[in-house]
Amino acid sequence: QVQLVESGGGLVQPGGSLRLSCVASGSIFGINVMGWYRQAPGKEREMVATTTGDGSTNYVDSVKDRFTISRDNAKKTVTLQMNSLKPEDTAVYYCKIRAILYARSWVDYWGQGTQVTVSS
Repeated sequence: QVQLVESGGGLVQPGGSLRLSCVASGSIFGINVMGWYRQAPGKEREMVATTTGDGSTNYVDSVKDRFTISRDNAKKTVTLQMNSLKPEDTAVYYCKIRAILYARSWVDYWGQGTQVTVSS
């Protein structure tokens, strides 16, 4: 089984920064796509940022030039650096990875979610 442990959420003032981290553990044979999603109250879950094994990244338009996603393959970790935070960024943020176990197929795994609140 694969487990994702998220950290870094919290309360921050507008214009501030937070760094979210997600560490994968378990009998993982390989990981390709890693990403962050968020869900605000009354909203559907949306993709925030993803990173592929070749290093390419993708961001939702609303966070471009403010958020940066990165990965450490050796540590099986994906990080989301969030700068210039806005109240509209308030949401529960979920880590997701696509991983494969030995002799198994590729499956998406989700973290428990971490609350990010941007408010004065």
